[in-house]
Amino acid sequence: MSETKGPRALLRRIRVWLAVFIVCLVVSGLTAFPLVTELHLAEDALTSWAAPVAELFPGLLEWIQRVRDGLDAADAQYPFVLYGTDWLAFAHLVIAVAFYGPYRDPVRNIWVIEFGMIACAGIIPLALICGPIRDIPFWWSVIDMSFGVFGVIPLLVVRRMIKRLEAVRAVAEEPQPVGAP
Repeated sequence: MSETKGPRALLRRIRVWLAVFIVCLVVSGLTAFPLVTELHLAEDALTSWAAPVAELFPGLLEWIQRVRDGLDAADAQYPFVLYGTDWLAFAHLVIAVAFYGPYRDPVRNIWVIEFGMIACAGIIPLALICGPIRDIPFWWSVIDMSFGVFGVIPLLVVRRMIKRLEAVRAVAEEPQPVGAP
């Protein structure tokens, strides 16, 4: 593989991984806006076409209904409480924008990848501490923690590729001895 094709291919792979990661952050953020509607749709699904899922996980429908009841009450009497989830959505979108830096220049902006890895690690203690305080079932906290576990995987892959790209570029930029081919 030629020196110019190697770094380009590596950069392209980094950008594909980052694009997927950015899209996932955006989708995750956008789904935090219509929570009331989503919970009604989830309940409708679990009581109709997705009933086998509810039978397989008996506590799921009960939890969805409980959360839906809470969101309905908040939406009807205290809609300002849902403003917090709007900020959650906004935070996802802003974090997605931050990952455009490594997309543009991965070596210079590797710190964003490392920041993302730290954030993924932080999900686990947050879920373990705040879950019980907020009366969240443990299995739901496990689902929340999985976002950190599954989120860090592409970031680890991207970080390793960025380090490789940095090394390849450093070798390419080394001055060649006089008379070297």
